[in-house]
Amino acid sequence: MTHLDPDTAIALQRLAALNADEGADPLEVLRGIRALQNALETDAATLASVRAAVTAGAGWDDVAEAAGLKAAAARWRWLGTDAEIAARLAAGRKRSARPSSVPTDLPGLSVAEAAARLGVTASAIYLQVSRGTLESREVTLPDGRTYKRVFPPS
Repeated sequence: MTHLDPDTAIALQRLAALNADEGADPLEVLRGIRALQNALETDAATLASVRAAVTAGAGWDDVAEAAGLKAAAARWRWLGTDAEIAARLAAGRKRSARPSSVPTDLPGLSVAEAAARLGVTASAIYLQVSRGTLESREVTLPDGRTYKRVFPPS
């Protein structure tokens, strides 16, 4: 019985061929390794093996150890129905697709910028905002990120 999907089996065969070739280009070997890793991550045989192990009585600690993960990571990756797993993975991809830097074209000043300009601490800025002596707004970007912006008097 074959456990691996055809694409994974092909990636494995390509890497094995590169491994047997003493003169193989090291970058091609690296590409082969990454291709096999990616194929294994998405291979249905991985999930099927996890489900079979759990059905046979293996605990998540056992599954995690076999996969080289922590138990919480194994449960996050493989626990639940196909739809639940797909939803978690899609949410993770959505979070990772967000830009990591703060946009530079936001109105007003950040709390840190306002504190530096006014010569006070960030806590003082928050205190002034809560007292109503300094205007602030939250700006929400289309991707869901929210920033507190301060508008000191000119």
